[in-house]
Amino acid sequence: MEVKGKVVQLLPLVTGQGKNGTWKKQEFILETQAQFPKKVCVSLWGDKAELYQLEIGSVVTASIEVESREYNSRWYTDVRAWKIAKDDETPPPPAPQDYPPVEEDKATDDLPF
Repeated sequence: MEVKGKVVQLLPLVTGQGKNGTWKKQEFILETQAQFPKKVCVSLWGDKAELYQLEIGSVVTASIEVESREYNSRWYTDVRAWKIAKDDETPPPPAPQDYPPVEEDKATDDLPF
């Protein structure tokens, strides 16, 4: 699944020690570009937390996985990005068109008025 939007907030990098070693998590808030914008908290785990240099205001497309889990009879949902693609905010200018030159002949005016 993909979600496209503008990065509106970067949360602090979180690190910790688990049974499998050190872990890292970078969360950021993405605001969608729909008619009614929504904000989504997306997380990057492990090496991806430092791989993508996100900046506030940049427009990105995040390839995500959504997963929910239960803990003490409550459900928690995690939105994890596995790939981030930065979008160019300014589209490239259109290529110039090569049109043949227009010849104007003012001597032959075929207009009826």
